[in-house]
Amino acid sequence: MTERFVKHATFVVERQYPVSPEKVYQAWADPEAKSKWFSKADVFEFRVGGREYSRGGPPEGPIYTFDACYQEIVPDQRIVYSYTMDLDDIRISASLTTIELFPAAGGTKLVFTEQGAFFDGHDTPEVREQGTKELLDLLGKSLEGGDA
Repeated sequence: MTERFVKHATFVVERQYPVSPEKVYQAWADPEAKSKWFSKADVFEFRVGGREYSRGGPPEGPIYTFDACYQEIVPDQRIVYSYTMDLDDIRISASLTTIELFPAAGGTKLVFTEQGAFFDGHDTPEVREQGTKELLDLLGKSLEGGDA
């Protein structure tokens, strides 16, 4: 029998971007802009109660499924969503994510907070945090006009 357990964790990642909070917000809110640094969504309903859903991965597998529901949106200031992540047919985590945008000297300070439940060792907070840092770096490149 497989051992079942849950690891709970919270991590915070901060980034500074040399553009306005409005531009950073649009990089999350506009499906075309978001697809430059995040996986292209199969469903993208950017509104409170709306869903974002994407499924994909490398050609040789595995398939990752991101299934999110927007809980709160304050334009140019805050985005809150809950989401699950599956690896093939295995649920590996459930999380609550908050993105806060603050005007800062020369641009925007982004504070990304994730509170997660990671299931049965299929994923870890450390791996998710590293992946989030890489995604936020890609966001920065897309905001500067480079290829993400």
